[in-house]
Amino acid sequence: MKKILTTLALSFGIIYSVNAQYENTRIQVGQKAPDLAFPSPEGKLLKLSEINKGHYVLLDFWASWCGPCRRANPGLVRMYKEYSAKKFKGAKNGFTVVSVSMDKSKEAWVGAIKQDNLDWPYHMSDLVDWNTGQCATANAYGVQYIPQGFLIDPQGKIIGKYGAAEDAEKDIKKLVTE
Repeated sequence: MKKILTTLALSFGIIYSVNAQYENTRIQVGQKAPDLAFPSPEGKLLKLSEINKGHYVLLDFWASWCGPCRRANPGLVRMYKEYSAKKFKGAKNGFTVVSVSMDKSKEAWVGAIKQDNLDWPYHMSDLVDWNTGQCATANAYGVQYIPQGFLIDPQGKIIGKYGAAEDAEKDIKKLVTE
């Protein structure tokens, strides 16, 4: 019996430690979303707080070199197509996606946007290697792994955080009025 209890306790400890290392503790549901202001692929400065006005925003952290991110992109594209034209509670402008790339190569970033058909208008990156600790986009949101997503309400408050942006669909469905 002692062996079983010891094994269970040890297993629980290992599982808890593994999950804890992947939990984003910098951003909490209910807090104001940190603003981001970074260039689009075309060089236009995009500001999250401006995009967020009247929109629910699904903020998606990803990179062209990230296999799990690229595998998640078809689901994100489907969600955008399904929900971007719908009416949402308290959001006169509905829903959109803002993709934040952790790429350091503009060519790879832009190529992945095209290849994966990421058709929404909002893509931004500081093009700084996020592994250096100098990536302002990752630092603002405490991003230590990707993919990672955050759902932001039209008042700029974080209402959901996800291991991958496509995991937000069940929460987005609840906000649709039509």
